[in-house]
Amino acid sequence: MPDPKLLECFANPRPGRDFVIEHIAEEFTSVCPKTGHPDFGTVTLRFVPDGLCVELKSFKLYLQSFRNEGIFYEAVTNRIADDLEQAMEPKGMVVETNWKGRGGIRSVIRVSTGDASRLDM
Repeated sequence: MPDPKLLECFANPRPGRDFVIEHIAEEFTSVCPKTGHPDFGTVTLRFVPDGLCVELKSFKLYLQSFRNEGIFYEAVTNRIADDLEQAMEPKGMVVETNWKGRGGIRSVIRVSTGDASRLDM
């Protein structure tokens, strides 16, 4: 399984102010555990930091560690949310995965943690 220890964080540069950070990773890849075929999608992370922000290179390496992992869409999205929640402890966060179509079906999975209403800025 992907290693959450790959995620590095740095201190929020403005801890007294709520602001939204959005990172979009357009080249996410994992493997369907049922068919063994590759799954391609976009991962969008939106969060209001508390004390910490995720460092982008470490986030990229963490996401790349899913590349050969046999895992369903729902499990991917929840795993990313859980690992980021533990690493950063944001005030509010939404992780969304948007999957390329296969067999005429596209999927979008969203997980929110903390006070996701803070993201309505």
